[in-house]
Amino acid sequence: MLRLPPEIDYCNAMGLLPLILAAATPRGESLRLLVLDLTGTVFMDSQGVRLIDEVRHRLPRRVRLRLVAIPDEVPSRVLELTGLRRDVPVHDNLAEALGAVDGMAA
Repeated sequence: MLRLPPEIDYCNAMGLLPLILAAATPRGESLRLLVLDLTGTVFMDSQGVRLIDEVRHRLPRRVRLRLVAIPDEVPSRVLELTGLRRDVPVHDNLAEALGAVDGMAA
């Protein structure tokens, strides 16, 4: 799980991309799930959406991406309005995000 910053916008979004991808890389072939935690994020604009979409496309196909966001908070609403929520599952808490993967067939 990677906790994202309180604000994700044009000032920091593209700088976060290499950090997220680097955090996923050391685990090599064993990484099957990457959870991005947006529960502490209070502001996110379209650059945050672009960041998440870019992460989604750059991760190896075997790695599932999940997001954790508080319902009715800014990140959750932005993901809903932009439609990215259809492509990347968003969960209310970490346990739910992990449970969604545990319950999936291999």
